[in-house]
Amino acid sequence: MDQATDILIIRHGQTAWNKKKRLQGHSDIPLNEEGRLQALTLAKTLQIEPLDVIFSSDLQRARQTANEIARYHQLTVHTDQALRERCYGICEGMMSDEIKATYPDLYEAWYAADPDLFFPDGERKTESPRQFHHRASDAIFNVAARHPGKKLAIVTHFGVIETAYRIAQNIPLGTRCQMPVLNTSINRFRFTDGKLELLKWGESAHLEEARKPAVDYYKHF
Repeated sequence: MDQATDILIIRHGQTAWNKKKRLQGHSDIPLNEEGRLQALTLAKTLQIEPLDVIFSSDLQRARQTANEIARYHQLTVHTDQALRERCYGICEGMMSDEIKATYPDLYEAWYAADPDLFFPDGERKTESPRQFHHRASDAIFNVAARHPGKKLAIVTHFGVIETAYRIAQNIPLGTRCQMPVLNTSINRFRFTDGKLELLKWGESAHLEEARKPAVDYYKHF
């Protein structure tokens, strides 16, 4: 049996588009004020966690969040484009009601969880849920396989975390997952012998701290 790799898969802090429920995808949106505070309180929560390596999506909302964790651990954040959210093409920046009004057939297929659905291309070429699933799962498995016996933090996006949950819970593509993925929530997995196991889902007690007055949280911003 291979040595187990423990993985904390963490969603980035809140952005302005998250707050307005705009589809982000590959659009490179920074953290808003609440998201920065979430990242700071997340990092404080994880300061005694014995992390060996920190990985992040290369999009700035994930990098900003990962950098706060790294401050406490004197670790370099390793960015990986494969840990990005799914690309939604021309629909990035739109809210679901706008997509429904503009592309009603697309909207219906989206909410039916069609695994081979493509959004219209925009500045970037889109990918289907099936393509995204393989890209995200390969990224997680590759990172885990390279660090046997270590504890990793991966800061990424809703879709990548959903992919990990789907794999660990054996939920097939074409079926909608019904689980919350809060900004900066911590989700614990274990990778052993090529398999991903869910240990604990949705740790978010630090978000209560993030709702308190900022005081001097932002000194280094």
